[in-house]
Amino acid sequence: MLGECGMTKWERLALRRNSVKMLQDLVVDDLLIQCLQQDGILTDSMAESIMAKPTSQGRSHQLLFLLPKRGPRAFSTFCSALKETEQHHLCKLLMDFTEKDKCFSEPSLSLPTQECVTPAKRPRTHESMEMCLDADSPVTTAVLPCTPEFYQSHRPQAYPMRSCPRGLALVLSNVRFDSANTDLDIRRGGEVDEETLRRLFTELDFKVSLHRDLTAEAMRRCLEQFAQQQEHAAYDCAVVCLLSHGVEGSVYGTDGQLLELDWVFEVFDNARCPLLQNKPKMFFIQACRGEEMDNGVDQLDGQERTQSPGCEQRDAGREGERDNREKKEEKEMGTPRIKLPQRSDMICGFASLKGTAAMRNTKRGSWFIQDLNAALRLHARDTHVADILVQVNSHIKKREGYAPGTAHHRCKEMSEFTSSLCKDLYLFPKYQPQEL
Repeated sequence: MLGECGMTKWERLALRRNSVKMLQDLVVDDLLIQCLQQDGILTDSMAESIMAKPTSQGRSHQLLFLLPKRGPRAFSTFCSALKETEQHHLCKLLMDFTEKDKCFSEPSLSLPTQECVTPAKRPRTHESMEMCLDADSPVTTAVLPCTPEFYQSHRPQAYPMRSCPRGLALVLSNVRFDSANTDLDIRRGGEVDEETLRRLFTELDFKVSLHRDLTAEAMRRCLEQFAQQQEHAAYDCAVVCLLSHGVEGSVYGTDGQLLELDWVFEVFDNARCPLLQNKPKMFFIQACRGEEMDNGVDQLDGQERTQSPGCEQRDAGREGERDNREKKEEKEMGTPRIKLPQRSDMICGFASLKGTAAMRNTKRGSWFIQDLNAALRLHARDTHVADILVQVNSHIKKREGYAPGTAHHRCKEMSEFTSSLCKDLYLFPKYQPQEL
């Protein structure tokens, strides 16, 4: 994601104040895109992402979303492109933005980009790109304790969670990026997220390590060192949180280089991290997974569709055949050692869906971390982590940006998680069983 790269305040304000009219009238065709590409305002991939939108309004929205990040010449080049494509009335609309308009009610914050943000107090104004606006967040409360009765009744089907501390937690947070090597903007509000997670997992009885503003290579070294810490042998769980800019499948280091998430998971798999075999490993990724902003759709009345079995029954009846074959092989070879899959016992929460941007509030932190923090504090006492992430999904689904008059008004986000957990993962906060 690109940051704010020189477009003046009045230029950003001109686009913002006239965004509704622009969305209604702007025609984004091949000629307009070519004009912007010739002057280096749009890259080929950006042009493709714009023209891939199925509707005219979608193409206009994507273009207006990208322009404020594309440098000091973006506004003037865009106006020239409007003239070239015979859209003189829109060019005039922007150019007639008078000095009076520029000075009147100038917002103190900049226009949103890839994650979305909200102002701290009313009157509502607009936040810097990589953000969009939402309503006030719930007040943080203390982590609620698990009761002895709940622990005793749920312990049999859960991962063991008796160690003190519960485990090690690593938070890698990139807020400021090397301007000499990358044009990624400052992740304002990232400091809030890292402190929120540090306090949360400390209260959940984890030993937390926080590292900020690392290059991709430094992140790799830190993750490898963390995975090999001998303390894991004495603890029951581990947590890794990655907070940065990102694309699908990777997050950025401060040097603009990418750290692949598959590599991160490999570092903690059963082969490379034997000290955490059969122990739950939690990952939380606060980063964009693309530049697409989720504008939401109107809900239709009616019941949800039920899914057909599809290919679920393809192997029905074959389990017995496999079991008999495996038993015969074991009898011939003697009792084999227990084998584990390469990767298991992991759960990973993502702030957004593939290809979409994540939202962040510069005052209160990202939507995902806000809701994760609130859900764990309130429900870790009696809810396992997978169900907590379902609750987080539900809260995120209801959120929407608040930026009236801009293309970012009512923007949406949808979090998701993946899991290879094999038992219920209860954290049993603030309860220390006696049978250690």
